[in-house]
Amino acid sequence: MSIIGLGEDGLDGLGDASRSALAEAEIIFGGPRHLELVNAGDRGQPWQVPFSIDPVLAARGKQVAVLASGDPFWHGAGGSLSRHLNDGEWRSYPGLSTFALAANRLGWKLEEVLCTGLHAASWGQLLPLLAPGQQIISTVRDAAAPADLAEWLTAQGFGASTLTVLECLGGPRERVRETTAEGFDLTDIDTLVTVAIAAEGARGLPKASGLPDDVFHNDGQITKRPIRALTLSALAPRPGELLWDIGGGSGSISVEWCLSARGARAITFEPREDRLTNIRANAEKFGLAHRMKPVIGKAPGVLDGFELPDVVFIGGGGSQALLDHLWQILPQGARIVANGVTLETETLLMEAQKRHGGHLLKAEIAEVSPLGSMRGWDRARPVIQWSVTR
Repeated sequence: MSIIGLGEDGLDGLGDASRSALAEAEIIFGGPRHLELVNAGDRGQPWQVPFSIDPVLAARGKQVAVLASGDPFWHGAGGSLSRHLNDGEWRSYPGLSTFALAANRLGWKLEEVLCTGLHAASWGQLLPLLAPGQQIISTVRDAAAPADLAEWLTAQGFGASTLTVLECLGGPRERVRETTAEGFDLTDIDTLVTVAIAAEGARGLPKASGLPDDVFHNDGQITKRPIRALTLSALAPRPGELLWDIGGGSGSISVEWCLSARGARAITFEPREDRLTNIRANAEKFGLAHRMKPVIGKAPGVLDGFELPDVVFIGGGGSQALLDHLWQILPQGARIVANGVTLETETLLMEAQKRHGGHLLKAEIAEVSPLGSMRGWDRARPVIQWSVTR
């Protein structure tokens, strides 16, 4: 199989190796536009809708060419295909990526630009990236997407951001237009479109653990910001790790876990349907629906059948039965962090530390509040935290 990166300039933009692979192909897979650009004729096989790589894999043993936009391994089809193929079954012939073309049109230093693919994802994935002065280049789904993005940016307080709409890059129909998010008025946009954002406006989300409580949908059942920061420190997120968040509440711990490390995932268990609605809303708001899985049910019974985690957080519903179950099923090296505010939970965690070791912490937080005509300390319930490695 030859995976060939193709630009809007079609055959003229291909090197000799790509041309040779294309000429030798018995079957050429690609979108209708790509197939037309290379004059695929009877050899052309358009992608299925909805998209599937099954027809490509079914052609094993034949000379196959797969056409992808620009660099097939940068938000392209290359990664989806290669994970199902053996070494020696395929070779890639990359072209100029959309991001390289856009950066060169704009005069942006690509190493300082955040590049993302939102052609099949929510705008919420941009939320942690937005900050004044940040440059972002993103693929988007269709001609209507730039206007939708402009509306979303304005709602997030980034209406002053400059949007550059780049259409049909690298080909004879190339067009580059600039506007602002709040003043977006571009029409007649081509489906083959990329958007560049020069962000201006709000301050963006802080990068430290412990986001403000009011950025989350919640009914008051939320791990408060100072305790959440301590908890995230104890959870110690690492790239690609899976968290079980037991007693999810608003899902704030799961959200910050996923934001803290590249590819981190969370399964959030919550026994109340109304709170599960908030968890889903927060996952969508932060663009994490693909990495956060909300599950209704009470632990430990609900835990069976799920991928075992690297880390467990118990924020509610702690019991001896739950701790015993976790200690039995978790692999060596898994980490547990449990918070509690009741005397019963404090006793439970103190006994667990005595039996299994680990670290016990008691945090007492007080905040200033009105006291008559003056001010005084309003003390929250102390939180006891147990953290241990299995």
